[in-house]
Amino acid sequence: MVIELPMSQKETRIKPTHDIRIFSGRANPELAEEMADYLGTNVGPMVIKNFSDGEIYVQIQESIRGDDVFIVQPLCDPNKSLIELLIIIDAFKRASAQSITAVIPYYAYARQDRKAAGREAISAKLVADLLTTAGADRILAMDLHTGQIQGFFNILVDHIYATPILIKYLREKKFESDIVVVSPDAGGVERARVFAKKLNAPLAIVDKRRQAHNIAQVENLIGDVKGKSAILVDDMIDTAGTITEAAKLLIKEGATEVYVCAAHPLFSGPALERLENSPIKEVIVTNTLPLKPHTSKKIVQLSIANLLGEAIARIHDDESVSSLFD
Repeated sequence: MVIELPMSQKETRIKPTHDIRIFSGRANPELAEEMADYLGTNVGPMVIKNFSDGEIYVQIQESIRGDDVFIVQPLCDPNKSLIELLIIIDAFKRASAQSITAVIPYYAYARQDRKAAGREAISAKLVADLLTTAGADRILAMDLHTGQIQGFFNILVDHIYATPILIKYLREKKFESDIVVVSPDAGGVERARVFAKKLNAPLAIVDKRRQAHNIAQVENLIGDVKGKSAILVDDMIDTAGTITEAAKLLIKEGATEVYVCAAHPLFSGPALERLENSPIKEVIVTNTLPLKPHTSKKIVQLSIANLLGEAIARIHDDESVSSLFD
């Protein structure tokens, strides 16, 4: 289920910024269109196609010489969307754009941000280098897996969060009992703490041990969830193994119901089947990534288009982006 207002009720920016030039790759053009609507402009014309051997062709269909350009491209299906984004950036650089901002709602390879074992690549750093070398002047990213990824870039990075959108939805929701915010692992405690503070709720933590890539075992619960509505908070849902096992543990420990909040709905492999068969009542995500067909009825997708659009407008007007979250 996608939460979308009727056209007559959709927000638009009080002061439309018509001279902002927004373009979109093929990863999530619907999000780019929503952002353009909010800003009172249109997505610029561009041809993107594949040759018979799979190579990507890009041609901009209007002059952008001397313009500030914003390219919307989440890195879902990253081995395709990343190369496409690099080629788009190169095309704009060669077309003499004054500045190029890559708007990346979902930054792929973010979990490969360090060497956890010998002879591994640090792919998150490599992606940063590729984007910079292609010609990006600035990055606008949402809910990076770790904030330290900003330091991998030698160009400006604006890191924004879907938190206000998710919090607003949760505040308007009626729960069966008092709520408790739960982090599905120790690494997500800081994120969950922000939600707990905004919702004036206690915090609990699931102790997770990772056995191998995409395989995690839930061990223990730190905190009290008995008789409470539990809200599991994470940055992304990939195969949904961790989140569904955590939900089972919370029900076992006495939670009356379990909700899940995450910015990025990757939903790869058995994710949808796991979510459908889990005790989770509702999965609340955003449209940083497009949902796949045959999505579970438990999933609610909220739009982050206005938030990204406002961030773009503030970047263009040299205004504060961080004040969006004060």
